[in-house]
Amino acid sequence: MSGSVTGEPLDSGFYARDTVSVARDLLGCVLETRIRGVVTAGRIVEVEAYVGPHDPAAHGFGNRRSARNDRLFGPPGTAYVYFTYGMHWCFNAVTEREGYPAAVLVRALEPLIGIEAMRRRRGGSDVRALCSGPARLCEALAITGTLNGAPLDGGRIRVLCPDLTQRSRVTTSPRIGISKATDWPLRFCVRGSEWVSRREVKS
Repeated sequence: MSGSVTGEPLDSGFYARDTVSVARDLLGCVLETRIRGVVTAGRIVEVEAYVGPHDPAAHGFGNRRSARNDRLFGPPGTAYVYFTYGMHWCFNAVTEREGYPAAVLVRALEPLIGIEAMRRRRGGSDVRALCSGPARLCEALAITGTLNGAPLDGGRIRVLCPDLTQRSRVTTSPRIGISKATDWPLRFCVRGSEWVSRREVKS
Protein backbone atom coordinates (compact mmCIF):
# COMPACT_ATOMS: atom_id res chain seq x y z
CA MET A 1 0.00 0.00 0.00
CA SER A 2 1.03 3.58 -0.59
CA GLY A 3 0.20 6.83 1.18
CA SER A 4 -0.02 9.04 -1.88
CA VAL A 5 -1.55 9.10 -5.32
CA THR A 6 -0.31 10.87 -8.43
CA GLY A 7 -1.64 11.06 -11.95
CA GLU A 8 -4.10 13.05 -14.01
CA PRO A 9 -7.75 12.06 -14.45
CA LEU A 10 -8.45 9.99 -17.54
CA ASP A 11 -10.44 11.97 -20.11
CA SER A 12 -13.58 10.78 -21.89
CA GLY A 13 -11.56 9.64 -24.91
CA PHE A 14 -10.01 6.87 -22.81
CA TYR A 15 -13.45 5.34 -22.31
CA ALA A 16 -14.73 5.91 -25.87
CA ARG A 17 -13.17 2.65 -27.07
CA ASP A 18 -13.83 -1.07 -27.18
CA THR A 19 -14.99 -2.08 -23.70
CA VAL A 20 -12.55 -4.98 -23.35
CA SER A 21 -9.61 -2.67 -24.12
CA VAL A 22 -10.86 -0.15 -21.57
CA ALA A 23 -11.30 -2.88 -18.95
CA ARG A 24 -7.75 -4.16 -19.36
CA ASP A 25 -6.30 -0.64 -19.37
CA LEU A 26 -8.14 0.32 -16.17
CA LEU A 27 -6.02 -2.18 -14.22
CA GLY A 28 -3.42 -0.18 -12.32
CA CYS A 29 -5.40 3.05 -12.51
CA VAL A 30 -6.61 4.70 -9.31
CA LEU A 31 -10.26 5.22 -8.36
CA GLU A 32 -10.63 8.23 -6.03
CA THR A 33 -13.61 9.80 -4.28
CA ARG A 34 -13.96 13.09 -2.40
CA ILE A 35 -17.10 12.83 -0.31
CA ARG A 36 -17.94 15.42 2.35
CA GLY A 37 -14.30 16.47 2.47
CA VAL A 38 -12.94 12.93 2.90
CA VAL A 39 -10.56 11.58 0.24
CA THR A 40 -10.37 7.82 -0.31
CA ALA A 41 -8.65 6.01 -3.15
CA GLY A 42 -7.55 2.58 -4.32
CA ARG A 43 -5.68 1.03 -7.20
CA ILE A 44 -7.90 -0.99 -9.54
CA VAL A 45 -6.88 -4.66 -9.54
CA GLU A 46 -10.00 -6.46 -10.81
CA VAL A 47 -12.67 -5.55 -13.38
CA GLU A 48 -15.32 -7.13 -15.59
CA ALA A 49 -16.41 -6.02 -19.06
CA TYR A 50 -20.09 -5.89 -20.02
CA VAL A 51 -19.86 -5.40 -23.73
CA GLY A 52 -23.21 -4.18 -25.04
CA PRO A 53 -26.74 -5.10 -26.10
CA HIS A 54 -25.64 -8.56 -27.34
CA ASP A 55 -24.25 -9.49 -23.90
CA PRO A 56 -26.88 -11.60 -22.06
CA ALA A 57 -25.35 -10.75 -18.67
CA ALA A 58 -25.40 -6.99 -19.23
CA HIS A 59 -28.07 -4.64 -17.88
CA GLY A 60 -28.55 -3.23 -21.39
CA PHE A 61 -29.11 -6.59 -23.07
CA GLY A 62 -31.38 -6.17 -26.06
CA ASN A 63 -31.09 -2.37 -25.74
CA ARG A 64 -33.68 -2.45 -22.97
CA ARG A 65 -33.64 0.93 -21.24
CA SER A 66 -35.27 1.77 -17.92
CA ALA A 67 -35.04 4.27 -15.09
CA ARG A 68 -32.62 1.92 -13.32
CA ASN A 69 -30.14 1.50 -16.17
CA ASP A 70 -30.59 4.84 -17.95
CA ARG A 71 -27.09 6.08 -17.10
CA LEU A 72 -25.60 2.99 -18.72
CA PHE A 73 -26.66 4.54 -22.04
CA GLY A 74 -24.92 7.80 -21.20
CA PRO A 75 -21.67 9.27 -22.55
CA PRO A 76 -18.39 7.43 -22.10
CA GLY A 77 -16.39 8.45 -19.07
CA THR A 78 -19.35 8.70 -16.72
CA ALA A 79 -20.40 6.55 -13.75
CA TYR A 80 -23.13 3.95 -13.86
CA VAL A 81 -23.95 3.13 -10.23
CA TYR A 82 -26.72 0.65 -9.54
CA PHE A 83 -28.34 -0.88 -6.45
CA THR A 84 -28.46 -4.66 -6.13
CA TYR A 85 -29.95 -7.23 -3.73
CA GLY A 86 -31.76 -4.37 -2.01
CA MET A 87 -28.63 -3.42 -0.06
CA HIS A 88 -25.48 -2.88 -2.18
CA TRP A 89 -24.17 -0.34 -4.68
CA CYS A 90 -21.93 -1.31 -7.61
CA PHE A 91 -19.78 1.07 -9.65
CA ASN A 92 -19.22 0.91 -13.42
CA ALA A 93 -17.39 3.12 -15.91
CA VAL A 94 -19.50 3.72 -19.04
CA THR A 95 -17.64 2.98 -22.29
CA GLU A 96 -17.81 3.15 -26.09
CA ARG A 97 -20.40 5.73 -27.27
CA GLU A 98 -23.49 7.45 -25.95
CA GLY A 99 -26.60 5.34 -26.48
CA TYR A 100 -24.63 2.07 -26.53
CA PRO A 101 -25.05 0.16 -23.22
CA ALA A 102 -21.53 -1.00 -22.38
CA ALA A 103 -19.51 -0.55 -19.21
CA VAL A 104 -16.73 -1.89 -17.01
CA LEU A 105 -17.64 -3.07 -13.51
CA VAL A 106 -14.86 -2.36 -11.00
CA ARG A 107 -14.67 -5.40 -8.72
CA ALA A 108 -11.69 -4.82 -6.42
CA LEU A 109 -9.15 -2.21 -5.34
CA GLU A 110 -5.87 -2.13 -3.45
CA PRO A 111 -6.57 0.49 -0.73
CA LEU A 112 -4.23 3.48 -0.94
CA ILE A 113 -5.68 6.62 0.67
CA GLY A 114 -8.14 7.12 3.54
CA ILE A 115 -7.91 3.61 4.93
CA GLU A 116 -9.20 4.63 8.37
CA ALA A 117 -12.22 6.29 6.73
CA MET A 118 -12.79 3.09 4.75
CA ARG A 119 -12.69 1.07 7.97
CA ARG A 120 -15.24 3.34 9.63
CA ARG A 121 -17.59 3.09 6.68
CA ARG A 122 -17.25 -0.69 6.60
CA GLY A 123 -17.51 -1.27 10.33
CA GLY A 124 -13.88 -1.95 11.13
CA SER A 125 -13.13 -4.47 8.37
CA ASP A 126 -9.68 -5.97 8.03
CA VAL A 127 -7.71 -4.10 5.38
CA ARG A 128 -7.72 -7.17 3.13
CA ALA A 129 -11.51 -7.10 2.98
CA LEU A 130 -12.05 -3.35 2.61
CA CYS A 131 -12.31 -3.25 -1.17
CA SER A 132 -12.32 -6.92 -2.23
CA GLY A 133 -15.61 -6.94 -4.10
CA PRO A 134 -17.80 -4.42 -5.95
CA ALA A 135 -20.17 -3.78 -3.03
CA ARG A 136 -17.36 -3.55 -0.49
CA LEU A 137 -15.37 -1.01 -2.48
CA CYS A 138 -18.45 1.16 -2.98
CA GLU A 139 -19.10 1.18 0.76
CA ALA A 140 -15.43 1.92 1.51
CA LEU A 141 -15.28 4.82 -0.96
CA ALA A 142 -18.84 6.06 -0.16
CA ILE A 143 -20.01 5.48 -3.73
CA THR A 144 -23.82 5.57 -3.87
CA GLY A 145 -26.55 6.44 -6.33
CA THR A 146 -25.79 10.13 -5.84
CA LEU A 147 -22.80 9.55 -8.15
CA ASN A 148 -24.84 7.82 -10.86
CA GLY A 149 -24.07 9.67 -14.10
CA ALA A 150 -21.20 11.70 -12.61
CA PRO A 151 -18.20 12.42 -14.86
CA LEU A 152 -15.17 10.35 -13.94
CA ASP A 153 -12.83 13.33 -14.17
CA GLY A 154 -14.90 15.48 -11.81
CA GLY A 155 -14.61 16.68 -8.25
CA ARG A 156 -16.42 13.88 -6.40
CA ILE A 157 -15.20 10.80 -8.28
CA ARG A 158 -12.19 10.42 -10.54
CA VAL A 159 -10.16 7.72 -12.24
CA LEU A 160 -6.49 8.66 -12.40
CA CYS A 161 -3.82 7.53 -14.85
CA PRO A 162 -1.44 5.07 -13.22
CA ASP A 163 2.22 5.55 -12.58
CA LEU A 164 3.95 3.69 -15.42
CA THR A 165 5.58 1.42 -12.83
CA GLN A 166 2.09 0.20 -11.91
CA ARG A 167 1.30 -1.14 -15.38
CA SER A 168 0.56 -4.76 -14.71
CA ARG A 169 0.41 -8.17 -16.27
CA VAL A 170 -3.18 -9.22 -16.74
CA THR A 171 -4.95 -12.50 -16.09
CA THR A 172 -8.30 -13.42 -17.63
CA SER A 173 -11.20 -15.60 -16.52
CA PRO A 174 -15.00 -15.84 -16.84
CA ARG A 175 -17.09 -13.28 -14.97
CA ILE A 176 -18.37 -13.98 -11.45
CA GLY A 177 -21.86 -14.09 -9.96
CA ILE A 178 -23.87 -14.17 -13.16
CA SER A 179 -26.17 -16.79 -14.64
CA LYS A 180 -25.82 -16.02 -18.37
CA ALA A 181 -22.77 -16.00 -20.65
CA THR A 182 -20.91 -17.61 -17.76
CA ASP A 183 -18.06 -18.79 -20.00
CA TRP A 184 -17.24 -15.43 -21.60
CA PRO A 185 -13.63 -14.55 -20.57
CA LEU A 186 -14.35 -10.96 -19.56
CA ARG A 187 -12.96 -10.75 -16.02
CA PHE A 188 -9.50 -9.18 -15.83
CA CYS A 189 -7.18 -9.02 -12.83
CA VAL A 190 -3.70 -7.87 -11.96
CA ARG A 191 -1.62 -11.04 -11.98
CA GLY A 192 -0.61 -12.09 -8.47
CA SER A 193 -2.55 -9.35 -6.69
CA GLU A 194 -3.54 -10.20 -3.11
CA TRP A 195 -6.40 -7.70 -3.31
CA VAL A 196 -8.65 -9.42 -5.87
CA SER A 197 -12.05 -10.69 -4.74
CA ARG A 198 -11.36 -14.28 -5.81
CA ARG A 199 -8.08 -15.96 -6.63
CA GLU A 200 -9.11 -18.65 -9.11
CA VAL A 201 -8.05 -16.74 -12.21
CA LYS A 202 -6.92 -18.31 -15.47
CA SER A 203 -4.29 -16.77 -17.72
